[in-house]
Amino acid sequence: MERGPTQPSSHVFPRGEDKRRFRKEWFEKHNWLEYSLVNGKAYCFCCYLFRRVGVDDDKFSYEAFTKEGFRQWKNAYLALPKHVGGPNSAHNRSRAAFDDFDNQRASVKEKIVVHTKEAEKKYETRVDTSLAIVSYIALQGEPFRGHDESETSLNKGNFLEFLDWYKLRNEEVRQAFEFACPKNAKMTSGTIQKELAECCAQAVTKVIKEETSGCLFSILVDESRDISVKEQMAIIVRYVNKKGQVVERFLGIKHRAIVEVLSAHGLTIAKIRGQGYDGASNMRGEFNGVQKLIRDENPYAFYIHCFAHQLQLVVVSVSKCCSSIEDFFDYVNMIVSSTSASCKRKDLLIDSHHTIILNKLESGDISSGRGQHQETSLPRPGDTRWGSHYRTLLHIETIWDSIIEVLQVVHDEERNPSRAGGLVPTMESFSFVFIMKMMLQILRITNELSHLLQKKDQNIVEAMSLVIDVKTRLNNLRSEGYEPLLEEVKTFCQQNDIPIPNMEDSVPRFDAITTEFDHRFSEVSSELLTCFACLDPRDSFSNFDVNKLARLTYIYLDDFCFDDRKRIRDQLQTFIIHVRRVEAFRACYDLASLAMKMLALLLPVAAASVERVFLAMKIIKTELRNKMSDGWLNDLMVVYIEREIFKGIDLESIKKAFQKKKYRNIQLPKFPRRN
Repeated sequence: MERGPTQPSSHVFPRGEDKRRFRKEWFEKHNWLEYSLVNGKAYCFCCYLFRRVGVDDDKFSYEAFTKEGFRQWKNAYLALPKHVGGPNSAHNRSRAAFDDFDNQRASVKEKIVVHTKEAEKKYETRVDTSLAIVSYIALQGEPFRGHDESETSLNKGNFLEFLDWYKLRNEEVRQAFEFACPKNAKMTSGTIQKELAECCAQAVTKVIKEETSGCLFSILVDESRDISVKEQMAIIVRYVNKKGQVVERFLGIKHRAIVEVLSAHGLTIAKIRGQGYDGASNMRGEFNGVQKLIRDENPYAFYIHCFAHQLQLVVVSVSKCCSSIEDFFDYVNMIVSSTSASCKRKDLLIDSHHTIILNKLESGDISSGRGQHQETSLPRPGDTRWGSHYRTLLHIETIWDSIIEVLQVVHDEERNPSRAGGLVPTMESFSFVFIMKMMLQILRITNELSHLLQKKDQNIVEAMSLVIDVKTRLNNLRSEGYEPLLEEVKTFCQQNDIPIPNMEDSVPRFDAITTEFDHRFSEVSSELLTCFACLDPRDSFSNFDVNKLARLTYIYLDDFCFDDRKRIRDQLQTFIIHVRRVEAFRACYDLASLAMKMLALLLPVAAASVERVFLAMKIIKTELRNKMSDGWLNDLMVVYIEREIFKGIDLESIKKAFQKKKYRNIQLPKFPRRN
């Protein structure tokens, strides 16, 4: 009842065998009518919920509009009004039951049990207080319940402790909760807390639903295991809002139910224009993945492999392109493990670095300054984020002397033979230094691109440009960067007394990374993205190409009518003359500043937003909260992630939604309180 009838007005309704289809205009004429995307049939919302089983079974269209579903579109103009019938029809009785249930004050139970205005006022105070506490805890991502919530407990959990704190400081709240408070309307139970949080999440969902109404959009989906080893699927929708801004919103976290989540938000597969799945094999498979199933229903839902994830795969491939580089990263992992295996070793590393810095300051080798020479340790590189490898190599270079000293100490103090001593000569070799310096240069370039790709407002044309720029830099490194790199390596070796061998025959493997770039970022040269790249306004629209832009009207065939495709070339010729002449367009520096409602902005660049969802999931569903239900987890995550929306929602509307969610033993006052 709270969601109302399912009326997907933007859906492209399929034709039946008689070549007729459902018409969205029927939703406006009959507000009780709803349409099932799964069954392709129409139903009566009121009769489905409030029919009198066994009494109305023989009435006209009872079976069609409640059980079997109606799909005789040819006869709809007669069947729909006939289903409504006269004042005492089965439909109108169901409609009256719907209205009575919606108005709790009109119920018989409410007529029998009469509460004073003072009791209703105190009830409203309890609801307001509990809702305020729930909204605060949900926004902070903190747990609600405590291990021991008894009266004698010293820590009852965040909700009850917050309530006790509030009662001590507000006499009205204390009176409402402690005097003449019925046991069945205290508004403090775990069930009430969950219902309030659900209403908060539904209020956020309602705002997102209104924002996305009628919009074209893209979806970003990824899966991850939560703390209870359950696979959770996060769904993000990317669209252009009414202000022309690119927006990514979190729809929910479910267990394999993409279509269900989209339908709950009034979104249809027909409106999808892009898909991104972070390279998950079960999602992006060409023949059996989700993207293929969606493309079968909507051929314009183009799949774009996450650029940031492809970049990670490029670096992973480079790290394994030859045995020497692969061995190098194995040595790096052993160095980190040997110097950070215990608190004692970490402290020894920090103290050694501190001493070396003081000695260099005293000798004048380095100068002091704010933010310089801070305390540092050796971070452990991650397997999935190669930006962490860049930080690790950067720290190894920075605290080189300290690492050598600690490895030697560990080797000398170990009772049993250790590999720490063997790592010292490995580090003090020219090949180790050379690979370290080379990978630092490569990772410095790719790490910068990785951060840029993960911006929420990044568009596909700008991302393509960034990829090409980085590829150019890597090509320059291949053709011109060897000699500067070699000089940098020699300088480092001379400063640290590392022998330098004859380098006449040594050539690094720079080809691997450029080859891998071409392989991984093949989308950059695809027809769709090449056409969109023509809209780039830089250098006075130097990439503008009428033929390629006109081709977009055929790629997105259903979004352009026949007349549009005929006129598009002439319109584009006028457009380019105008934008090159008018002064205002010279300030356009990227696609977003030129035309914020173009399809190019919808296409996903990276799945970073989905990964941020999983970081939030780790905050909310912890080891101590590993038994929380999927619905409870979803509600809390919607509020926590979309806090910008939630903070702009009036709690008064959430309170009314909570009251109407089901029958309450006490009703809110007829007139809202005045502050």
